Amino acid sequence: MPTKNKITRKPVNELGIAIQGYEGSFHQVAARTIFGKEVAVVPCATFSALIKKAENKKESAGAMMAIENSIAGSILPNYNLLLRSTLKVTGEVYLSISQNLLVNRGVKLSDIKEVHSHPMALLQCLDYLEKNNWKLVESEDTALSAKHLQQHRSKHVAAVASKLAAELFNLDIIGPDIQTQKNNYTRFLVLERAVDVVEDLQANKASIYFQTNHTKGVLAKVLTQIAKHDVNLTKLQSMPIPGSNFKYGFFADMEFDKRKKLDQVLDSIKELTNNIKIFGVYQKGSMKKG
Repeated sequence: MPTKNKITRKPVNELGIAIQGYEGSFHQVAARTIFGKEVAVVPCATFSALIKKAENKKESAGAMMAIENSIAGSILPNYNLLLRSTLKVTGEVYLSISQNLLVNRGVKLSDIKEVHSHPMALLQCLDYLEKNNWKLVESEDTALSAKHLQQHRSKHVAAVASKLAAELFNLDIIGPDIQTQKNNYTRFLVLERAVDVVEDLQANKASIYFQTNHTKGVLAKVLTQIAKHDVNLTKLQSMPIPGSNFKYGFFADMEFDKRKKLDQVLDSIKELTNNIKIFGVYQKGSMKKG
């Protein structure tokens, strides 16, 4: 389980942090929890664009990227993007996803005829939305739905989005926390260019990737070495190796209380694995309200 430790981040330059989605998205909420309310953001339409922006020192100071959700599970394409990138993981945050029904000032529930949002957000709030005879309209982004709502000044349209979107676009929250599953968290990674990374002496978590030769019992041997050195394996995600016939690589998150224990694990699994990549060694994240 993530802890509620306090992480002090270095200042972000004026270029800001790349996020997926638009201003008011949960990626921006996550960026604010790590870097502060005044952090500038660089909106990106896709995760692929986010990685490119984060890798370019002229376009951003790094990125926030969602990697998994407590209900939907891992965002598998983002693991592949991370594997192909030159970026390093330098932090994380577990953000509660609070979906809210937003309207223009003065609009009442009885005025609403349509509700606009990303299809996943609508699905997350279906129990609440289906209690009313509203037309549900899918859009490409929760925050963009909120922005369009404000721009068109509609009295008969509502949007499902974050509290930050309501704040940024001067909208009323007519239905707070309408998601069906209240305990819904998304894990976001802080990504920085390798040349900008400073060793964190308080680091207690690592994210790595490795492959095995797929001989009998080899993965079990790797896991035994992790446990033997008193390191806690908190996540193991398998992914197909491109071009192989159903062979898999593994993404692993490990927590430790002393850096030397991690080093011992990495040294002990060298003979059992290949293509090891260390994505980052950082402080494990805390749980924050969205």
